[in-house]
Amino acid sequence: MTFVLLSPELVEALHASVLNPGELAGRARDKSPEGALARVDNRLAYGMVADVFDLAAAYAVAVARGHCFNDGNKRTSFRTMNATLALNGARVGWNTEEVGQIIIRCAQGMMEDGDLADWLREKAG
Repeated sequence: MTFVLLSPELVEALHASVLNPGELAGRARDKSPEGALARVDNRLAYGMVADVFDLAAAYAVAVARGHCFNDGNKRTSFRTMNATLALNGARVGWNTEEVGQIIIRCAQGMMEDGDLADWLREKAG
């Protein structure tokens, strides 16, 4: 299956779009979007991405746990997940509170890619 993938530049643009006035823009000192996205590339290379929901979940978890930005990592994680779904033709109706709690769980390591992908499939179905 062929997917539309996200570039580090797009992830940085998504990050810039979530920041509020006064929040600290830019990359975290020793982190990078390229490093976080390498996790997704690895999953693709090893056949661990079966569908767009696996891909979106992989991006969301990679960005949420990568902490590559000074502020707005969880919001960027959500935007990255949503962009992946949209660019690959999938739509999910979001409940803001629910998806926010899901992204927080992912960032804290309490939810893995596979569980997030299953949740996305349920929400899209």
